[in-house]
Amino acid sequence: MAHELEIVNGQAMMAYAETEGKPWHGLGVAVSNDLTPAQMMKKAGLDWTVDKRPLYYNSLDNSHEVSGRQALVRSSDNTIMDIVGQDWNPVQNEEAFEFFSEYVLAGDMQMSTAGALFGGSKIWALAKVKESFDVLPGDQIDSYLLFSNPHQYGKSIDVRFTPIRVVCSNTLSMSLSGSSTNAVKVNHRNEFNPDMVKDQLGIASSKFAQYKEVAQFLASKRFSVDSMLEFYSSVFPHASRKTPETVEQLSKPAKGCYEVLETQPGAEHAEGSFWQLINSVTFYTDHQAGRNANNRLNSAWFGANANRKNQAMDKAIELANAA
Repeated sequence: MAHELEIVNGQAMMAYAETEGKPWHGLGVAVSNDLTPAQMMKKAGLDWTVDKRPLYYNSLDNSHEVSGRQALVRSSDNTIMDIVGQDWNPVQNEEAFEFFSEYVLAGDMQMSTAGALFGGSKIWALAKVKESFDVLPGDQIDSYLLFSNPHQYGKSIDVRFTPIRVVCSNTLSMSLSGSSTNAVKVNHRNEFNPDMVKDQLGIASSKFAQYKEVAQFLASKRFSVDSMLEFYSSVFPHASRKTPETVEQLSKPAKGCYEVLETQPGAEHAEGSFWQLINSVTFYTDHQAGRNANNRLNSAWFGANANRKNQAMDKAIELANAA
């Protein structure tokens, strides 16, 4: 199986708190749940820097420096991560992990996982926020803060709240029909200012509390066959049909969601509700779609499936309001 997770000398560049369980088929280093961000960074093998260095090309008579472009080089092994412009500002892994320090030291968060994807070009750190709620008895949602630090031209730093459903480890969408943002993106052409990001993100419980209200609202509203078909066809449109009349007319991924509707972990909570519909999408995209577990992780957090979850949440709210 191919892994987007970086492997160096046979060791996956990832660490995870033992209390969080074994992700990625047990790859990575299991650690205690009381590590500082700096300790988590080191355990994950991410204690290296990136530096911009001149680029040269050889002509017949001399070596010439490439104007306006520089190589982004990793200190640990001199790997060239990418080619960047002179105005591209690297953010070191240490800065990314330091973002969590005041919250971990205050006891408001604990480090959960950290690792490297795609040859180290994408670094992430995930911390569990000491905050949770039950949608219904036994159906707990925990809050996490995710920091993605790409060492790659054209990619932005991404810091976001990420709710996770405990019963199935689904990464949920925090989208609330555009009423609240849960993410801050910083372009590498700008200097990274952690205080500004924290102000914009609003490290507080207000967004999570709002999400609780929405989740419980969706759990209280029952879907019909028609609204179920409209929901799935909106999230996963069929190339040749707009309004399917039966499950058989749904697109392949929509059918995949329907097939796990009654069998997904936690399906017994709020049966027949829009909350069950939402979680069939998150379970399918997190645990079944894609080529492998790491591909699903990248898509669930940063790619097409992250956007799809936002669309699913917006559509579920729309249909639940009309129910």
